[in-house]
Amino acid sequence: MAITKERKEEVLSQYTDWMKRSQAVILVEYTGVKMKDLDNIRAKIREAGGEFHVVKNTLARRAFVDSGMEFPGDYLIKSTAVSFAFTDPASTAKALADATKGLEFIKVKGGFMGGKALSAAQVKALADMPPLPVVRAQLLGMLQAPAGKLVRTIAEPARGLAAVLKAFSEKANEANAAA
Repeated sequence: MAITKERKEEVLSQYTDWMKRSQAVILVEYTGVKMKDLDNIRAKIREAGGEFHVVKNTLARRAFVDSGMEFPGDYLIKSTAVSFAFTDPASTAKALADATKGLEFIKVKGGFMGGKALSAAQVKALADMPPLPVVRAQLLGMLQAPAGKLVRTIAEPARGLAAVLKAFSEKANEANAAA
């Protein structure tokens, strides 16, 4: 069933809006996948702060061009579904990889991040990256480590002096008790 020109314009504007709001866009081929599996993928990606939609190739191509994204010609052939990462590209890519694990019919075509095209291998590398909160925690730990070492280094002479004074005090107390 053909869709009307007005409906095509609505869909095109929706695609364009999602692409502008997305930090990353991942394209997959889904030929032969059951609707239940697509719903599972959608749910996992929504949990990661993204969206997953089956798109019409001609309208998606126009939306990519309108968004200023250059893409290889083979990205929009056959059946195409697009994952939009609105918050954290790594966690959305990881959610997509986890949701499609064991589904031989799903194949990552590539993606876009920062307006640049990504190959399927680069999307896999993105999925293997730790999520943003983990990276922030690691960075914070690396920033705090030198400060902690500095505090311990500065405090060490005073701690040593306190130990010497305590030992001297205990020795004096023992001498007084013996006398």
